[in-house]
Amino acid sequence: MKLVIVSGRSGSGKSTALRTLEDAGYHCVDNLPVDLLDDLMRRYAAAQGKLSKVAVCIDARSSGLEHFPELLLQLRDQGIDTQVLYLDALSPTLVKRFSETRRRHPLTNAEVDLREAIDREASILASVADLASLTIDTTKISSKGLSEQIVTRVLENDGASVNLLFRSFGFKHGIPVDTDFVFDLRCLPNPHWQPALRPLSGLHQEVAGYLATKPLVNEMFDDITGYLERWIPRFADNDRVYLTIGIGCTGGQHRSVYMSERLAAHFSEQLDQVLVRHRELGKQ
Repeated sequence: MKLVIVSGRSGSGKSTALRTLEDAGYHCVDNLPVDLLDDLMRRYAAAQGKLSKVAVCIDARSSGLEHFPELLLQLRDQGIDTQVLYLDALSPTLVKRFSETRRRHPLTNAEVDLREAIDREASILASVADLASLTIDTTKISSKGLSEQIVTRVLENDGASVNLLFRSFGFKHGIPVDTDFVFDLRCLPNPHWQPALRPLSGLHQEVAGYLATKPLVNEMFDDITGYLERWIPRFADNDRVYLTIGIGCTGGQHRSVYMSERLAAHFSEQLDQVLVRHRELGKQ
């Protein structure tokens, strides 16, 4: 039996995630109290495989969150293939999303305003977030983009090896909240200061050729690959299926894009599931 537990702060995309899983044949249950999860899975197991794929959504209103770590361990000990998908976005983005709808945040009241409720959710769901198999930052992606990520990283991943995602970004736009590792490339030569390269990105051959000739760039590549080749197997041994590697430079246009592509090409020779995404490309 396969179980996907979807959680995250309100407005981060949990409904979209559940719809995507439901479309893929999962039996979905929304807003399930944690204390009822074990009993639910026992009932499904008794259904003789008819409900072999289950997804449940757990949010900050759920009772029993303090028992979530112990319950997750119990489910896995029972042989249930359990993954925790945690969705999040930057707090200002969540505030904006709620401000644009008529929905009431579940934790707001006469004494707690919207921003306070959103920040409080992070604390309430900390035990779930810490145990997430995969965290997705939905700050800058659409509902369609989120569905595509779930299809690519959850539904199409057979669990045979670590699912690796390299995400380029610009530090001036903030660090993605879903990264497991962050590598800072701002000390490397910057193509931005080359007039002919400034309007291009790290996807262009001219930029790639420029960076490939720089010793510091190649040293950084060797150091990152050496580090990841040492530690990715340790995470795999600890049942980690997903790892997101953040590669950042100042604007997320040249160095981080080039390095993410180069790293993805390198690790594609070792792993079956390697993806690359560029957060800032297309940003004006």
